[in-house]
Amino acid sequence: MKAFRKGLGPFVGLVLSCVFQTTDLSAQYDVLLRGGRVLDGSGNPWRRVDVAILDGRIAAVGDLSGASADLELDVSGLYVSPGFVDAHSHAGPGLATEELSHARPWLAQGVTTVVVNPDGGGPTDIQAQRESLLGDGLGVNVAQLVPHGSVRRAVIGMEDRAPTAQELQQMRDLVRVGMEQGAFGLSSGLYYAPGSYAATEEVIELARVAAAYGGVYTSHIRDEADYNIGLVAAVDEVIRIAREAEITGIVTHIKALGPRVWGYSAALVHRIQRARDQGVSVFADQYPYEASGTSIGGALIPRWAQVGGSEALLERLATPEERSRIREDIVENLDRRGGAARLQFSNHRADPSIEGRTMQEVADERGVEPADLAMELTEAGGAGLVSFNMDEGDIATLMRQPWTMTASDGGLTTMGRGTPHPRYYGTFPRKVRKYVVEEGVLDLPDAIRTMTSLPAAVLGLPDRGVIREGAVADIAVFDLARLTDKATYADPHQFAEGMVYVFVNGELAIREGNFTGGLHGKVLQKKARPRGVS
Repeated sequence: MKAFRKGLGPFVGLVLSCVFQTTDLSAQYDVLLRGGRVLDGSGNPWRRVDVAILDGRIAAVGDLSGASADLELDVSGLYVSPGFVDAHSHAGPGLATEELSHARPWLAQGVTTVVVNPDGGGPTDIQAQRESLLGDGLGVNVAQLVPHGSVRRAVIGMEDRAPTAQELQQMRDLVRVGMEQGAFGLSSGLYYAPGSYAATEEVIELARVAAAYGGVYTSHIRDEADYNIGLVAAVDEVIRIAREAEITGIVTHIKALGPRVWGYSAALVHRIQRARDQGVSVFADQYPYEASGTSIGGALIPRWAQVGGSEALLERLATPEERSRIREDIVENLDRRGGAARLQFSNHRADPSIEGRTMQEVADERGVEPADLAMELTEAGGAGLVSFNMDEGDIATLMRQPWTMTASDGGLTTMGRGTPHPRYYGTFPRKVRKYVVEEGVLDLPDAIRTMTSLPAAVLGLPDRGVIREGAVADIAVFDLARLTDKATYADPHQFAEGMVYVFVNGELAIREGNFTGGLHGKVLQKKARPRGVS
């Protein structure tokens, strides 16, 4: 019977699954998860039911006491949920290497799908990236975005100007090709150079291309504080782009960055909810930490100084008058982020001894001002920063919104290398442990929804993010009492704990808390035709 069913299409297989349940015949599956507390991803309370897997999909959900399987697992006392979807991940470069393709930091969190090329960064050749990702196998599924910043750089470099009509068409063509190659939308980093040099109208034109293929637009907004247009205006810009391009807009890693804008979360909620009430499709994603992560260049170096690229920046730093002007802006940017004591170095290739220490500590040790240290480190190749700049009240306010998804904003790195943001290892368990179990900001079904069905629906990932018959068997089985993030700001290289079983496309990636070593992930492709094409 099993061999017969494997030859059937998914619809017929689903019908037979229903018949077997209702007539209590003895069905045979690949895997049976028995007696778990099933959270289906919708936000509904858990139900104690069995889940069956066959040929990489969920074949049945319910009382399957009369069925059998090649592998039967007693998961009573454990929670069974869809595998988590990381809506904003910098894992792409790491996943394309043999060393990190296993994605173990993500699997240990229960993540089975990551979205890459965020913030407008990443390769413009979506097909070549797909081949690179598949080269050594994948531990998780990957969905790609077309990065606006990279598209702009490919056409007009690091120039601070509008594109010509011909250049804009070249940019449109790059986005179109990326969407035709299976990307799920367009990402931008309007806070970073060169994305910051783009006018809103340019982004609208490119977002229209992605919209024609059913894609989304996700943006590291132009300002998360008061660097330029201000936080509220930057959120309004995403809303405008979503409205005029007729595309779903996502304010990515939404936050109020720095003491000057603490408390602005209420205004952001008002703006987004008002737009949604007006029919504009706008969402947000968020990581559950009070610190962000970026670089000295991103946090402190003014964008005017980055025009022309790194060589031009170094030339400006070598010119006394321009160095003085850059220094003035760095001092202002340090204040925006609450001072040098709130900035912790995450990596520095030339001097690893500063990793894990604050900029103020290192500046005091060297007998220099923090602004001067920032310029010296920039001349030495730059450094990564963990920036403690958020207020817990804003985090909770934004987290409670029904349109806020969960995302890590984390990447992959070699164990023990640098002192990266702990979100690389702990985002999803931390949200459950801290904001569900300990603080009650959300209840468990709602939190799981923000990690599963919500991002899957917003991003257009078919048959993922849900526990239902016919869905892909990306499944996380966890012990709520043990589910926790171990990674800290001082010691981030620690896997999360509490995942007992994790299935990726129906195959075990974690079994009884241990990695199986299997590489069962896929590069997902959006199958969408442009509007007006049949």
